[in-house]
Amino acid sequence: MTTVFHGARKIDVDGVIEGFWLLVDGDTITATGAGRAPDADTSIDLNGRTITPGFVDLHCHGGGGHSFDDSAEEIASALLTHRAHGTTRSVISLVSNPIAQVRESLRTVATLAETDPLILGSHLEGPYLSPARRGAHSPEHLRAIESFEIDELLHAARGTLRQVTIAPELPGAFDAIETFASAGVAVGIGHTDASYETARAAFDSGATLLTHAFNAMPGIHHRAPGPIIAAFEDDRVTIELILDGTHVHSDVARLAFASARGRIALVTDAMAAAGSVDGDYRLGELNVSVRDGRALLSGTSTIAGSTLTQDAALHQAITQVGIDPVAAVAAVTATPAKAVGLGDRFGRLARGYAADVVVLNDAWAAEAVWAAGVRL
Repeated sequence: MTTVFHGARKIDVDGVIEGFWLLVDGDTITATGAGRAPDADTSIDLNGRTITPGFVDLHCHGGGGHSFDDSAEEIASALLTHRAHGTTRSVISLVSNPIAQVRESLRTVATLAETDPLILGSHLEGPYLSPARRGAHSPEHLRAIESFEIDELLHAARGTLRQVTIAPELPGAFDAIETFASAGVAVGIGHTDASYETARAAFDSGATLLTHAFNAMPGIHHRAPGPIIAAFEDDRVTIELILDGTHVHSDVARLAFASARGRIALVTDAMAAAGSVDGDYRLGELNVSVRDGRALLSGTSTIAGSTLTQDAALHQAITQVGIDPVAAVAAVTATPAKAVGLGDRFGRLARGYAADVVVLNDAWAAEAVWAAGVRL
């Protein structure tokens, strides 16, 4: 069955086209153009609405009251919330937990990914993190790096481990970065106390991501530039940014977009409360209190993820930070897809790409979503 979407205003990394149409056959875009659309089995008139590629979220822990660290059913339920907000492809992020539980979570995600192509794989945010910068990670589950353990984690994931976050100052970190990178895993440095020099060495060892920039790492100091400046300077590095108005000030976000053009990936780092209500939640084994949409470790001022969705991040980027819509859309589509080696399949509305389409209203909120050619 073929479907043609027509009469749209297209925005993706390649620019803006008015009167845009795209032809879908099954789960793939087979042709695009402007003006008169070709015939198809189904025709969808978008009446001038804005469309973008489906959003790709590299870093998310849950939503809709459900956590990715729990059962397969909980993961599936959490994903429904983010898919309704335009995220058509997700990397399932896992917090630091007992290592046996981490292995079991990796196996669960691998099994889900076998039947759900919208799941890109898993992200290990820990357990190889700095205790001083652990954020909302339970300190008793942080671990020393052991090569045999890395092999066990890769085996458990069955080729679906997409990303891992490591503090590069830990003993054995550079060898671990090389091992993960050689296995096709995108390595991010984060939850780290690393210096500028250590961060540069980590990137030279194969790390290609900076996990939620500015958070859980040293800031920029005029005599100690730290990992953020190291990432800004390195064209190989993609920089995650949580744009919810809490994690990073709008002026700082603007600086990041200007300093690393085409390399900002907007992520949600969302926990279970995203798309749900204020209240008390769990993140791994830690209690989290959500008030006015802001998630903190209970009884502390430590941020515990976000309640963000990617369409809200896109809205924030365009309306509050002042980012050009093309660059902002790229930051939720093409850039994150490229960061995990999938830029030839996701993130563009072009021939040969996945039939993932988000229809946005005038407030940049998702109004309708298709993934792999199917309306969600």
